[in-house]
Amino acid sequence: MSRVIRAAVFQTAWTGDKESMIQVHEQAARDAAAQGAHVLCFQELFYGPYFCQVQDPAFYAYAERIPDGPIVERFRRLARELNIVLVLPMYEEEQPGVLYNTAAVIDADGSYLGKYRKTHIPQVKGFWEKFYFRPGNSGWPVFDTRAGRIGVYICYDRHFPEGWRALGLAGAEVVFNPSATSRGLSGYLWQLEQPAAAVANEYFVGAINRVGVEEYGDNDFYGTSYFVDPEARFVGEVAGDKETELVVRDLDLAKLREVRDRWQFYRDRNPGAYGPLTTP
Repeated sequence: MSRVIRAAVFQTAWTGDKESMIQVHEQAARDAAAQGAHVLCFQELFYGPYFCQVQDPAFYAYAERIPDGPIVERFRRLARELNIVLVLPMYEEEQPGVLYNTAAVIDADGSYLGKYRKTHIPQVKGFWEKFYFRPGNSGWPVFDTRAGRIGVYICYDRHFPEGWRALGLAGAEVVFNPSATSRGLSGYLWQLEQPAAAVANEYFVGAINRVGVEEYGDNDFYGTSYFVDPEARFVGEVAGDKETELVVRDLDLAKLREVRDRWQFYRDRNPGAYGPLTTP
């Protein structure tokens, strides 16, 4: 039996200031809701630039408490007004000097469901993230929302198969991968890794990337956001590589059972053999 949710992802360029960036995302939520979307995920660090191209403590000021900071409160009200689930990739301050790259998940009634903290933190040219973030300690939660069972895996995480599998084991139906990834670095992987993860773990993936070049570095964020199903098929068209775009797609979650009945990956796992994978 068909079980369809309408899901959305939003890619956009840095506007130049925090408040206008927030307003752009508020309008995207309104547009998604007007198109009947049940759930919407924004891009990594959605209300700011991708400041990790430089190492500057001034950007610590972008961090705020989750869930009791002003941005979460603002979007909780919006989620309740629009009756839409929102995934908010943010800069989180747990306490002064303890900062995480985090996604807050808000249900369609405005209730705060919890957060995922990015597990794998890069420190390479143009992606100086260890300067800003501690490695996440949230595990890989899956959130029961009005739109289904939602997981989040943030940007660089996607290169590590362990978290993808943990989300599948926890019952994720849709996993969002909000990102800020550059054309010269990762373009050849962008339409490979997330479809492979969707197949291996038998769920839908929503992949989100920024667009444009920002004033803090040379990274050329190439958009091309998309949804992919558990057979590695793109759901509708992939977004363009230069412009702001809201991608809204219907995902038939009944396909998950169909694929899992065909491919028994979870039955045929052999966890007892995997000990070396967790040896430091």
